Amino acid sequence: MAVKIKNMTEGKPSDIILTFALSLMAGNIFQQLYTVVDTMVVGKVLGVGALAALGAAEWMNWMMLGIIQGFTQGFGIMMAKAFGAGKQDALRKAVAGSAVIAAVSALVLVAAGQLMAAPLLRLLQTPPDIWDGTILYLHIMFMGIPIVMLYNLLACILRALGDGRTPLNAMIVASVVNILLDMLFVIGFGWGIAGAASATLIAQLVSSIFCIWHIRKIELLRMQPEDFRLSGRLAGELMYLGFPMAFQNAVIAVGGMIVQAVVNGFGVVFIAGFTATNKLYGLLEIAATSYGYAMVTYMGQNMGAGKVRRIHDGMRAAVVIALITSVVIAACMLGFGRLLLGLFISGSPATVEATMEVAYHYLAVMSVCLPVLYILHVTRSAIQGMGNTVLPMLSGVAEFVMRTASALLLPRLIGENGIFYAEIMAWMGADVILVISYFIVVRRLS
Repeated sequence: MAVKIKNMTEGKPSDIILTFALSLMAGNIFQQLYTVVDTMVVGKVLGVGALAALGAAEWMNWMMLGIIQGFTQGFGIMMAKAFGAGKQDALRKAVAGSAVIAAVSALVLVAAGQLMAAPLLRLLQTPPDIWDGTILYLHIMFMGIPIVMLYNLLACILRALGDGRTPLNAMIVASVVNILLDMLFVIGFGWGIAGAASATLIAQLVSSIFCIWHIRKIELLRMQPEDFRLSGRLAGELMYLGFPMAFQNAVIAVGGMIVQAVVNGFGVVFIAGFTATNKLYGLLEIAATSYGYAMVTYMGQNMGAGKVRRIHDGMRAAVVIALITSVVIAACMLGFGRLLLGLFISGSPATVEATMEVAYHYLAVMSVCLPVLYILHVTRSAIQGMGNTVLPMLSGVAEFVMRTASALLLPRLIGENGIFYAEIMAWMGADVILVISYFIVVRRLS
């Protein structure tokens, strides 16, 4: 199968963004599929306690993933600009330099993850009855950080060149592998949470190998030894793009961990319901993330080509598409949310009912406010694609402040269900910063 790269500096912006995003969306659906299957298998086979153990690890695991994705997405901006400008030498050097920095960063993150897992779980007041499962899951996932870094870097290289199909196919393969290994490791071998974590990492390794196989066919990326000689200037430019995005995601994750600490005080049933909905969060966000990736590539390529008019047109088109999509997804979740949540929850009728009440209430709150999240993703990614990663980083700080303040105050004012609104307040705080920032960046560009 030939690799299809896409020049996004020509053609109707709405068609280009939507077509590219749809392939990414399909890939994200398969990625969410194996995340959902992990949760279903753990929740149904191992019970509510194991489901709560996964939930207690959620934000710490997301923090590492967010740091990895922040770095690789930042590197992808330089690649997209070089591709849009037709500078093949600069493209190869950007790819090679990104690979070197990513390899070093992965090793640092492995060490940091192993050292900080237990202290952070204590800080978050993780309940003793789910401690063992949570710490085991984190240790395994953190050992697999190099695999996660590899896949995200390869996917960003492909997306920077306008290829959304290969990451899609990689995710299809990974989903099938993950589901089969879940059945084998958790149900067949009885490895429990360790089996679910191992299945996820092996599936990502398979998807990485798939991407490597296809990248080898791209003539533009025929690397020479001198391409890997990382100069101080190139390293600085890559870090200037990648570090603010990684820091932004880390700050957001810290806010999420504070929320998790509050949730941990409400008991195992509440944690399980909260976790079940957070697993559907990926489905709520799936199109938003895809539009975001599409905007980074679209903006980056058109910035490289110097086509300012197309930047304005692309932004308008993306906002309209994102708002329509968010309304459709929200309606589906409100209508079928209980059915989907039921896939994760098991136990006595009383336990299932109590867990479902928590889970659906949280899902309904997020669904109604989904357009706010979609504006966040499109606007943040557009600014990043134009090469400014500092202003979006400030929006991450705003998220942290709003999420933390809401999590600490609202439950005291309106009860434990007040924690559901912490996420919404975080989105709103980020949107205020991002919308203002977008007009600042566009004015400077014009």
